[in-house]
Amino acid sequence: MAHPGRYNYTDTQHDALFDEFTALGGGAVEVVTGSHTPDQYRRYAEVARHYGLLASRGSDFHGPGEGRVELGALPPLPSTVTPVWHDW
Repeated sequence: MAHPGRYNYTDTQHDALFDEFTALGGGAVEVVTGSHTPDQYRRYAEVARHYGLLASRGSDFHGPGEGRVELGALPPLPSTVTPVWHDW
């Protein structure tokens, strides 16, 4: 699931979304992305651990000065999650 922090939902809707996502075979969640805040990095790392999802990291970089974060400026994934590229 890409940039889940962009969606506007209640806690109940959030849980239902991830319950359904994993039930339908969803396997990963974007934890670190240019559209997430540092608090959301922590939140979605916990979601990945709770649901047994792999974690991804994306820049959402579209050009210099066009996004919240410049290319290469995002932190790495937390060490507590398994990255999607783990077995590559």
